[in-house]
Amino acid sequence: MQAFLRWTPPGGTLGTICRESEARAARLALRSADLERLAGATPAAPSLAAALKGTHVAVIAEVKRRSPSKGAIVPGLDAVAQARAYAEGGAVAISVLTEPDHFSGSLEDLVAVRAAVGVPALKKDFHVRPIQLVEARGAGASAALLIARALDPDRLREMVEVGRALGLELLIEIREEGELDRALEAGATMIGVNNRDLESLVIDPTTAERLVPRIPSSIVAIAESGMKTRADVERYAACGADAVLVGSSISGAADPSAATRTLAAVPRSRRAD
Repeated sequence: MQAFLRWTPPGGTLGTICRESEARAARLALRSADLERLAGATPAAPSLAAALKGTHVAVIAEVKRRSPSKGAIVPGLDAVAQARAYAEGGAVAISVLTEPDHFSGSLEDLVAVRAAVGVPALKKDFHVRPIQLVEARGAGASAALLIARALDPDRLREMVEVGRALGLELLIEIREEGELDRALEAGATMIGVNNRDLESLVIDPTTAERLVPRIPSSIVAIAESGMKTRADVERYAACGADAVLVGSSISGAADPSAATRTLAAVPRSRRAD
């Protein structure tokens, strides 16, 4: 419980984007009735968690035009063409960035990708209010990202409860032990360990190595950020990751299908209970 009491609002880049996301959520709330009707009418999407439980380390490939850390990656990237290339290369799921100002993403990208490829889609954004999860469900997402650092303990639990009620899976992202405790207490079924500190944008590749082994084997564990080569995926396979989420390196690749294929054939190692 002490870890929960230490939560303070995020600073740095993450704090800025979360404040902007609060404003976007307030605008969405004005359309809550329409969004709720759409969510209720949208067919169930394929399970992300189920897709990540194969014999090899699953690759979640990200549609990413730009980022605060890299700047422009591929400004004119076609989300549908990219997603199809990823799927052809062996990605079992697509992460679609929908944040508009810092990543040049959009909800339309997510809707188009879901219509074009059969694999699950993760709505990657800075979700701070339940109405954003309603929007994700209506767009056909299989799952949505929740960043533990961005949400106080009560809000994290509320978001998990809302997601469950909607039939939307949730990937809770952490980068320290206290956040892992909060994710488990909130009932996480998928936990991502981000090697990048979203406040400072600094990457520490040992973060996932330290935390993935602490995630119970019943929960899907995903290593995120900083992966470029098969050796990187092997590094996180060795510590028990079920999946990796890869963005910049394959978004910027000349042949995204081949780049994905290189990462998608690493055998998975089971974590100890």
